[in-house]
Amino acid sequence: METTYTANSTTSWFSAPIEALRVNLQKRKIYRQTYCELSSLSDRALADLGLSRSMIKSLAREAAYGA
Repeated sequence: METTYTANSTTSWFSAPIEALRVNLQKRKIYRQTYCELSSLSDRALADLGLSRSMIKSLAREAAYGA
């Protein structure tokens, strides 16, 4: 039995890891942006939003990667 490779299967093999990397970089960007924006708020502004400074990492993680 002979295995044949089409351009489509080669493209998928090559593009799938690149697409995964692109998605991961996009999620990381969302994490960093959320973290930086929340970190820049004063304790008073965070309290007005019902947040504490200790919640920033988990909120940024949730914004980027989901629950």
